[in-house]
Amino acid sequence: MYPPPHHQSHDIEKMISVIKHFPLGMLVTAERGKPFITHIPFIYNETSKKLIAHIDRNNPQLETLKDGAEVTVVFKGPDTYISPNIYTTPQLPTWNYIIVHITGKLKLLTDAETVKQTMIAMTEFLEGSKQKFTLLKDDPRMERLINYIQAFEIEITHWEGKFKLSQDKISQDFKNAKKELIDKSRKDDSGFIEEIYKK
Repeated sequence: MYPPPHHQSHDIEKMISVIKHFPLGMLVTAERGKPFITHIPFIYNETSKKLIAHIDRNNPQLETLKDGAEVTVVFKGPDTYISPNIYTTPQLPTWNYIIVHITGKLKLLTDAETVKQTMIAMTEFLEGSKQKFTLLKDDPRMERLINYIQAFEIEITHWEGKFKLSQDKISQDFKNAKKELIDKSRKDDSGFIEEIYKK
């Protein structure tokens, strides 16, 4: 089985945390053997347990997005090269990473009011607590924008966490690899990485 069992996570709460901290996902679909990939932000709806996103209507991938279509979304967290020099035991070079693959059934959202609400929800989430911008439903720009985007939701059917964190090493080497990942990541990611490492 790949990746090895010790690199796989079945902790859905940790995978949701990856999505929330790193919402820019890769939407992957295929049609007649041709792959399509688009990088777009997603939000996870805590109530419906679904992913919500929007895609440009001029994007050729839209042709593959039909009700009931199976799609995959990849979310990438922190990653880094791990030098053997950080270990206390002899090792070879490797790369550690935090990745989540979501597979699910797609549903197009066509009701204008629903689409507006998804845009408001996404803006609110992405703005966070430090920003000041609020998107209002009666903003006239919203009326024009909804003609250029296609909103959709994904009912999640399969979660796959790929957390390669040197779990197969001795305790001290495991800790050293965590420190290396923290040191090589954005300053704001340290709390998230600590959360992922907790058992």
